[in-house]
Amino acid sequence: MIRRDGRPAAPRAWSQEPAAEPVRPAPPRPRTEYAPTQTPQPYVDPQRRRPAPPAAPPPRTRRPSSGQPPEPPRPPRRRRNWGRRIGLVPLILVILLVGSVVYLDRSLNRIDALADYPGRIADTPGTNWLLVGSDSREGLTAEQDRELAAGGAIEGKRTDTIIVVHVPESGAATMVSIPRDSYVDIPGWGSDKINAAFSIEGGGPQLLAQTVEEATGLHLDHYAEIGFGGFADIVDALGGVHLCVPYPIDDPLAGINLQAGCQDLTGPEALGFVRSRATPLADLDRMNNQRLFMSAMLDKATSLGTMLNPFRLWSLVTDTAGSLEVDEGDHLWNLASLAWAMRGDLVTTTVPVGGFEDVAGSGNVLLWDQEKASRFFEALANDEPVPADLVAN
Repeated sequence: MIRRDGRPAAPRAWSQEPAAEPVRPAPPRPRTEYAPTQTPQPYVDPQRRRPAPPAAPPPRTRRPSSGQPPEPPRPPRRRRNWGRRIGLVPLILVILLVGSVVYLDRSLNRIDALADYPGRIADTPGTNWLLVGSDSREGLTAEQDRELAAGGAIEGKRTDTIIVVHVPESGAATMVSIPRDSYVDIPGWGSDKINAAFSIEGGGPQLLAQTVEEATGLHLDHYAEIGFGGFADIVDALGGVHLCVPYPIDDPLAGINLQAGCQDLTGPEALGFVRSRATPLADLDRMNNQRLFMSAMLDKATSLGTMLNPFRLWSLVTDTAGSLEVDEGDHLWNLASLAWAMRGDLVTTTVPVGGFEDVAGSGNVLLWDQEKASRFFEALANDEPVPADLVAN
């Protein structure tokens, strides 16, 4: 090596002493203080964290006018749950409907018309109704009596209309008119006109029903009876009935003067139409007119115009319930089922007639054609359609 003065330096001798040990860092001093206790917090995903709802603005207060205290803050408006309220509407309608049906069913006038008796005909297939129109003036005022040409107060009541309706298990219903002068056997009274079973002392609905059952061989399941005033009220509740009158009828006793042709009949006019015998065939024409009007009235009662009009429908059902007398086992839904069965294809006819005869004590009576009548009612008793050759138009 060369020194700074330019002379060569003497070589450095290597020491033979062992190298010193490396200095080790001092161990850390023990800590005498402890970390504060930590409280664990639940984990919340920041992506699913919902923002806090905005704070409600302070209630507004009106500035007080001179001399007047400030108005108190308005309470917060409640949110209306319209969905829940709308959902309650069907429930309320169902409750009202059920309540109305129960109320109207209880308002029916019930009588014991179809009582059992020894040897009564067993149940036959299908459903059989006995419909009776009586000349009862009960409940009519003097003004109503004049309007309906009822003829004043008459003791007791007689039947002007006797109809049997057979509703089969399937197929069209059959409406059969039974002439009121039909000469039949009345149980316990001998042979007489069939309407005598209704009017004689000790008779009435029970005896009439038993007479019809034994004469026809049909087991009656239901009974309904209506008087003059009730019939007219039902027609007026419907707003009148549109009917095509087949021929002119001028009958002061029935209170009508109708021209032939299609027209709307009011309650009094309809009552006169189904009562009148001022026609060429008298009772036979009257039965045809009764069936014709019954079909037209049922078409009106079960039409959409009636069903969708709550005021007309309510008036109809209330007047019907208040005007009818039914058997103790009958209900409003039985009447509705009958009207529904008769609204469509309906076979309308009468008992096969054999002729007329004068009988002592009974006057001029109508005789059934026994052979044809037997086949006629046997078909109904077996729940079969009446043979076409026995259907009278």
